[in-house]
Amino acid sequence: MSRLIPSEIEPKWQAAWEAAECFSAVRDPDKPKYYVLEMFPYPSGRIHIGHVRNYTMGDVIARYKSSCGFSVLHPMGWDAFGMPAENAAMASGGHPKDWTYSNIADMRDQMKPLGLSIDWSREFATCDPEYYAQQQRMFIDMLDAGLIYRKSAVVNWDPVDMTVLANEQVENGRGWRSGALVERKELTQWFFKISDFSEELLEALDGLTDWPEKVRLMQANWIGKSRGLQFAFETLDAPEGFEKIEVYTTRPDTLMGASFIGISPDHPLAKALEEGNAEIAEFCAECRRTGTSEEELEKAEKRGFDTGLRVRHPLDAEWDLPVYIANFILMDYGTGAIFGCPAHDARDLEFARKYDLPVISTYAPIAPEDGFIAPEDGGEAYVPAKSESVAYVRGFAGAEVQTGDEGVATAIDLFEERGLGEGVTKFRLRDWGLSRQRYWGCPIPVVHCEACGVVPEKRENLPVELPYDEEGEPIDFSVPGNPLDRHPSWRDVPCPSCGEPAKRETDTMDTFVDSSWYFARFTAPHAETPTVAADAAYWMNVDQYIGGIEHAILHLLYSRFYARAMHLTGHLPEKCKEPFNALFTQGMVTHEIYLTRDENDRPVYHLPEDVVRSEEGVTLKTTGELVEVVPSAKMSKSKKNVVDPVSIVTQYGADTARWFVMSDSPPERDVEWTAAGAEAAFKHLGRVWRLADEVRQRADEVAPQGASEEDRALEKATHRAIADVTEGIEGFAFNTSIAKLYGFTNTIAKSKASASAKATALRTMAQLMSPMTPHLAEEVWSMLDGEGLVAQAAWPKADPALLVDDSITMPIQINGKRRGELEVAKDADKTVVESLVLEHPAVVKALDGGVPRKLIVVPGRIVNVVV
Repeated sequence: MSRLIPSEIEPKWQAAWEAAECFSAVRDPDKPKYYVLEMFPYPSGRIHIGHVRNYTMGDVIARYKSSCGFSVLHPMGWDAFGMPAENAAMASGGHPKDWTYSNIADMRDQMKPLGLSIDWSREFATCDPEYYAQQQRMFIDMLDAGLIYRKSAVVNWDPVDMTVLANEQVENGRGWRSGALVERKELTQWFFKISDFSEELLEALDGLTDWPEKVRLMQANWIGKSRGLQFAFETLDAPEGFEKIEVYTTRPDTLMGASFIGISPDHPLAKALEEGNAEIAEFCAECRRTGTSEEELEKAEKRGFDTGLRVRHPLDAEWDLPVYIANFILMDYGTGAIFGCPAHDARDLEFARKYDLPVISTYAPIAPEDGFIAPEDGGEAYVPAKSESVAYVRGFAGAEVQTGDEGVATAIDLFEERGLGEGVTKFRLRDWGLSRQRYWGCPIPVVHCEACGVVPEKRENLPVELPYDEEGEPIDFSVPGNPLDRHPSWRDVPCPSCGEPAKRETDTMDTFVDSSWYFARFTAPHAETPTVAADAAYWMNVDQYIGGIEHAILHLLYSRFYARAMHLTGHLPEKCKEPFNALFTQGMVTHEIYLTRDENDRPVYHLPEDVVRSEEGVTLKTTGELVEVVPSAKMSKSKKNVVDPVSIVTQYGADTARWFVMSDSPPERDVEWTAAGAEAAFKHLGRVWRLADEVRQRADEVAPQGASEEDRALEKATHRAIADVTEGIEGFAFNTSIAKLYGFTNTIAKSKASASAKATALRTMAQLMSPMTPHLAEEVWSMLDGEGLVAQAAWPKADPALLVDDSITMPIQINGKRRGELEVAKDADKTVVESLVLEHPAVVKALDGGVPRKLIVVPGRIVNVVV
C-alpha cells in the first residue's frame, strides 16, 4: 500500500473491534466507571454531518476514558415516538411503526461506518414494547405515589387534527401539521406534579457546577421563583359569588399606578358573564382561538372587553377601576387576574393606550437623562430592574429613593399590617401535562369504568401495546383525530377491578416522558423491571451528557424531575436525583445554502453535491444555471444545505469527517463544513500514514548505540504532545488537542532521529489520535508493531522530567518584521545569543556582508535586528 485508503482499512478495524468486544460495557467493581451519553436522535431517516460532530465528541471522551482504565458505558438508542411518524403515515398511507423502524435501520447503517465506540447490544427504541412496558409500570407506581393526577385544564387544541398540541407545535397561532388556527380548549388531562419540586429543582442548580452557566440560568428562569403579594379587589355590582377578585403580583410597589383590572377569558367570572352576554361569549371564544404559550400571547395584538364591572382600590375607597377580559392573561399563571400598571409594563401600556385608560407613574429615574419622557407624557413604559434604585412618587414608604426590591418589601409589609393581603412566594413552573390525543405514543395504562372510576391496568398485563394492523380492523390515519378512539377491539376492555365493560384511556404520553428516563434504562436495557438496582448503582449518574442547547429547558428539567420521581418509587438510588453530572452543549455544523428561483421568484434549494464551482461561479451540475449562494447557516433539510456523512465517508473516510468536525472550531461554537476543509483534513491524515510507512520501511536499520541528541529531542516533543493532547481532551478543547497533533506531526517529519525513535513517537501519535481518528490510529499502530489493538492500549503518560524546557525559541525580527526564530539554551548568555543571531541565514542574507545598525536582545523573549 503506497497511500492511505480508508475504504480498505476502516471496515477491517471495525470488524476487529467487534470481534474483540472492545466496546461492551461491563460492570466491573474493580474498575472506576465512566458513562458518556449523547442525546439520542429522532429517527427521521437520515443523519447529517451535525450528528457526526455530536457523536464524535462523545466518542472521543469514551475512547479516552477507556484507555485510562475506566469501564465505559457508551450506548445508543432512538427517541422514536411522536407526530412526524403519524404525519408520514398520513402522507404515504403507511404505518408509523413501519416508517419508524425502517428509518432506524437506515440511520444505524449510516452511523456504524463512523467507527463509534458504541455498545450496540444495549440499543433500544422508545417505541419498543419492552421499553414502554417499563414506562407504563412506572406510571402506575407514580400514580400510586401521588406524583400523577388528572384534572381539567386549558390546552392548545387543533380543531382539524382534533388533538392537543404542545406550545412548540403551535406556529404563528396555527397547528404545525394541519395549519388550522389553534384554539384554547378545556380538557381533562393527566399531569405530573413537577411543581411540587420547584424549590428543590431550583436550589439543586447551584450544585451543577459542570453545567454551562447559561443552561442553569435558563432553567432558573423557567422555574421562576418570585416573591409577591396576594390580595383581593372588592367588586362593585358583580354577579353573586364574585364579591372579590384575587390578584397575585410581583410588583405591588406599582399598585398606586393601577388603571384597570384584567381577567383571563377562562377566569370563573368571565365564564359566568359569558353565559348571559353573547358579545362576551364571542370575545372569549375568539381569545380561545389563540395559543396558550406566553410567547404567542406576547406577540398577539392586545385586546380586551370592558365588562362594565368595577372594583374598589384596596387603599382608597373612592378609587374604582374597570374590569376587562383580556386576551393576554392565562388562567394557569397566578390567579388568572391582574391589575394593570401601564407606566411600568409595556404590555399594559399597549392595552391602556388602545382603550384610552390612565397612565400613572409610581416611580421615575433618580436623575432622568436628557430625552427621558414619562410614560404618561407619551414615553415608553419605564421598567427598571428590581435591584435598581428609583425615585418613588407614589410609593408606600417615607423614603423617596428605594430599590425596586425595597419598594416591593415595603408594599407587602403595609398590606400585611393592615390585613389586606399577604406576601407569597410562587413559582412560574406549572405541572407537566403529559396527555396527547394521538396514536404513536406510549399508551397511558389506565381503564375508565363507570362503576370503579379510573383504574390502573394490572402490572402483570403490561405492556398495554398499541394495536398494529389486526385482521379486519386496521389503523386508519386518513381521518383526523386519534385512531385509538376509533378502535373498539383495543379500546373496549373489561375493568381490571370489577370485570365489567370499560374503556381504555386513548390518550398517549407526551414524548418528553420517553426521553426523561432513557439514560437510566441503558444501565439494564433488557431487564424486566425499569432498572436493576446493582446496575443503576454502578453506572449512574451519566458522567458526561452531550447535546444541543435547544434542550436546555424542557428535556433537562423534565429528566431532573423524573429522576426524583424514579427515586421516590424505588427505581433509582438517591444519588441519581440529579442524573447528569456534567453537561456540554455543542455548537452546530453550518453550511452555505444554494438556491435558484422559479417563475414566481420563489426559492428552489439545492443540495451541496448538486452544484459545482468554477471560474464562472457556482452552477448546477445538470444545467449549468448560476446558483445564488447564501452565507453559511444552520443545516436544514428544508433548505437542503445538509452534508450527507455517507458521501463523505465514501469519498474521504470516516476519520476525515471525524477529524474535521473536531479540528476547526471549539466544540461549543459553530463550525462551517467546507469541501476544502475536508480535503485538507484528508491530506493531513494521508501525511501521517506516509510517515508511518516510511518508518516501517526503515525497520531493518541498525539502532544506534545510545540515544542521539535528535532522539532525545524527539522524545521530549513526544512527552510534550502527550501532556498537551491529554489536557485538551480533559478540558473539552478537542480543537486544541488536534492543533497540538498537527504540530507534533511536523516535528516528527522534520526530525532526523533514528528509525526506532521515530517509530516510538509514531506509536504514541497513534494513541493520541485514536479518540479522533481510530481507524488510522489502528493502522499506524499495527504498521509499527504496536501490541494488540490501540483501542485497548493504556493511555500514554507524560514524564514530568521531560516536560521541563531547557531551551527556548526566540523570534528574530529584522527591521520590525519577523523573519525567523532561534532555539537557544534557556540560560544562554546574551553574547552567545548575539553571536548565534549573526549566524542565522535570514540575518546573514539581510546584512549582505555588512553589520547591523542595532542588535537588541530581550532575554528569553525576542531579538531585534536593525539593518
